[in-house]
Amino acid sequence: MSDTVQIRRALLSVSDKTGLAELGKVLADRGVELVSTGGTAKALREAGLTVKDISEVTNFPEMMDGRVKTLHPKVHGGLLAVRDNPEHAAAMAEHEIGAIDLVVVNLYPFEATVAKGADRDTIIENIDIGGPSMVRSAAKNHAYVTIVTDPVDYEGLMVELEATDGATTLAFRKLMAARAFAQTAAYDSMISQWFAFADQGQEFPEMLAVNGRLSTTLRYGENPHQKAALYTPVGPYTKGLAQAEQIQGKELSYNNYNDADAAFELAAEFKGQKPSVVIVKHANPCGVAQGDTLLGAWNDALACDDVSAFGGIVAVNQTLDGPTAEAICQIFTEVVVAPDADEDARAFFAKKKNLRLLLTGELPDPRRGGLNVKPITGGLLVQGRDNGAIGFDDLKVVTERAPTDAELADCLFAWTVARHVKSNAIVYAKDGATAGIGAGQMNRRDSSRIAAMKAAEAAEKFGWDKPRTHGSAVASDAFFPFADGLLAAAEAGASAIIQPGGSIRDDEVIAAANEAGLAMVFTGMRHFRH
Repeated sequence: MSDTVQIRRALLSVSDKTGLAELGKVLADRGVELVSTGGTAKALREAGLTVKDISEVTNFPEMMDGRVKTLHPKVHGGLLAVRDNPEHAAAMAEHEIGAIDLVVVNLYPFEATVAKGADRDTIIENIDIGGPSMVRSAAKNHAYVTIVTDPVDYEGLMVELEATDGATTLAFRKLMAARAFAQTAAYDSMISQWFAFADQGQEFPEMLAVNGRLSTTLRYGENPHQKAALYTPVGPYTKGLAQAEQIQGKELSYNNYNDADAAFELAAEFKGQKPSVVIVKHANPCGVAQGDTLLGAWNDALACDDVSAFGGIVAVNQTLDGPTAEAICQIFTEVVVAPDADEDARAFFAKKKNLRLLLTGELPDPRRGGLNVKPITGGLLVQGRDNGAIGFDDLKVVTERAPTDAELADCLFAWTVARHVKSNAIVYAKDGATAGIGAGQMNRRDSSRIAAMKAAEAAEKFGWDKPRTHGSAVASDAFFPFADGLLAAAEAGASAIIQPGGSIRDDEVIAAANEAGLAMVFTGMRHFRH
């Protein structure tokens, strides 16, 4: 295996013509013979370069609308031959197969074709066959052949050729081979996903292909001794936090991304609704509110638990304005996420140089489909996104007293927040704002008590005559297995309950609610979040 290989003959066949003419000229100036196909050959000729058509190499015409042009021994023999193997060299001489030293190929735009909503026949036509075959052949034989699959790497190739007087080093060829196999793997993954999910409507395909492109490495993971990185999907996907524009602030950490995504997903629940603010700490909401103004929503959300809000993440459902940004800046905030921010808001945030401001442009559909993937020892757990939704018409009143319209509105608001709180989750809400949140406890009674305790602390701090849990609605992400959790909510002053129902002790819980004069509705839907 030679360290350097001189580039004498190059095969170019690209769908993305970016940088093609410049690369072709550099190669031609070094005396490299250019062999090409179809539109690529045409583009090179228009740039004034001499090009040999692939049909001149194979002595066989391109046919079947270009489906058959490079799948030929004179192409793949030139790519796969082990140059210092006497038998391979003899076969090349006998069959007049010329060596190909450089392959520049990028594949049919399958992803873009799907993304623009093309019909099935057009999508199928944009599944590349010859391209991946050449890429894999060249990458396998990287000891002798250089493969480049991305226009981003053209500059590196040209630098390499300049540094080695028209050759490439083994280190460069190995790097390009690794990228090439990653490219074909991601390409095949996109195709398999389209067939499984879009074309055939499979829920869980027999083989699950997962792909991603490295977006950035992070400072560390959840803890300093863990390494971490951000990957984005290759193929059609919902844009969100990973694609946000960072306007200012320090580099985002793994925990920043995780917490900001939790806030962003909850803010998306209020897409198109009244001004809404979400404050998250350690992936759990600690304050959520809607109001007539974003500033009013911020004040109400902060009042729920201003202790936990310190060092937290803020997400909003509309363009951030100056007064709200000024108020946010009054406490230490790690990250702020919004669809956009006006000039006044940006100016206030600019005074807090470490605060990260992320602008997403839009909010995702909270009811979108998709899969959640979680690694476990020896495998992956895969489930559909929790995109279930309920409305007023889905609620079943199970108590003697029916909730008022105001209580129903607070029930649904509390329910929306509870689905984003780690189980066991209890959320009190009143007048479109959280009054207390209990998260992640081993029993529901303790979650109820913790939420009530936070509400009591807020009342004492802000000088209210009573906690906002009085007259509130309380949501439980799963059924009350015993009446104790419900009774704890009643002790805190809640007047209405929303829960899934379905416990073998439902009758006991309903009886306790009736005795306490509470209104209770069942959703028939659970929202565990572990």
